[in-house]
Amino acid sequence: MGRTISNGCAGWLAALRANAWPDRLRVRVIALYMLIAYVPMMGHVYRDAVGHVGSDFLAFWGAGRIVAAGIPWDVFDLATERAAQAASHTGQMVAYVNPPPYLFLTWPLGLLPYAQAWLIWALGGWLIWFAVARRVLPHEPLAVLAYPAAFLAGCHAQNGFITGALLIGGVLAVARNTRRSDIVAGLLFGALVIKPHLALLVPLWLIAARRWRVLGAGAASAALLCLASLVVFGPATWAAWPTGLHVDAVLMAQTSGPFFLRMATPYALLRVTMGPSVALAGQAAISFATAILLWRIARQQGATAATGALMLAATAIASPYLFSYDFPFLIQPTLWLVAQAQRLGWRAWEKPALIMLWLAPLATRSAALPLHANLMPLAGLALVCVVLSRLPGAQSTISGWSGAVSAGNSPDARGSLNTST
Repeated sequence: MGRTISNGCAGWLAALRANAWPDRLRVRVIALYMLIAYVPMMGHVYRDAVGHVGSDFLAFWGAGRIVAAGIPWDVFDLATERAAQAASHTGQMVAYVNPPPYLFLTWPLGLLPYAQAWLIWALGGWLIWFAVARRVLPHEPLAVLAYPAAFLAGCHAQNGFITGALLIGGVLAVARNTRRSDIVAGLLFGALVIKPHLALLVPLWLIAARRWRVLGAGAASAALLCLASLVVFGPATWAAWPTGLHVDAVLMAQTSGPFFLRMATPYALLRVTMGPSVALAGQAAISFATAILLWRIARQQGATAATGALMLAATAIASPYLFSYDFPFLIQPTLWLVAQAQRLGWRAWEKPALIMLWLAPLATRSAALPLHANLMPLAGLALVCVVLSRLPGAQSTISGWSGAVSAGNSPDARGSLNTST
């Protein structure tokens, strides 16, 4: 019996190494099962959100009610927010901290009952993101729709769908490289002024690739959104915005509790395990290293879907303030790798690795509190390495990464390629 089990394990490992399992049909079935599982899970989350647990969405809905009442500058006043959110009857309050241009999105939400607005925001955002993200790999819609990071964004009724659609849509538009698509890309990237730390590497990528038209359109888009919010919501709203950031400052000053376990950045992981000073220095070093890496690659290869995948993967570890619901944009580098493998052949262990990276946002978030460590930064680093290994000529461009990159392009590695999908 022991020999049978040993042979079975060896056969299973051989199948995984050769990417013989799972095949395309099984991947679609797994994605379908996950979608089916999401339904009762989302139902449970919705009951909590409209019950006495509340939701992050309270901040957006409450801000919408305040804007609709004609006092947009008070969206950053905690007492006014508490009064506005009291109409949800959840007994909870979540502070609103986003920049004034974000109020264009929250305004209509305040005109709806809380429970109805939650559903429209969460499910409508999911569909908008899906409509954009499915273009990365059009023949695998279930793998896109069931992406675990999307589920997390839906559960929190957060803005990861909107920012994800903007980032993915911008990268896809840049890759088309036409005058019209450059303008579209700039408009999408500029709209990230609603959550600018997610666009941390976008300007660097565009400057390195000399895509001045996209950069100019992005700057114009961001400036126009800011100007429009100044006109519509008034200068008092902009003047009040810094007071709202005090909430973030209080949260970041915590020395214990689950806040840094819910954060999914190198800073948070180092903060929990090694303290604030090491965390700050470590995040600075990682952000600087990823910026240099992206600069050198984009300088050589330009702004393409490939270097866009690197830029988005690197964003997951370069930005110091991200949560798991921010990661719907990681579907682009993940499925770009799948597309490359389907076109050029799978390398040993690549399919199991990509499945684990696909699952990583949800898996690391679920394990963070029990492990007392959020391991998503390690998954982000792995994603960067795998994308690098698929970039042509990357091993000669970045000497420090040559070992990891050349392993996927060595004669032995090329010999292990297969076309299993």
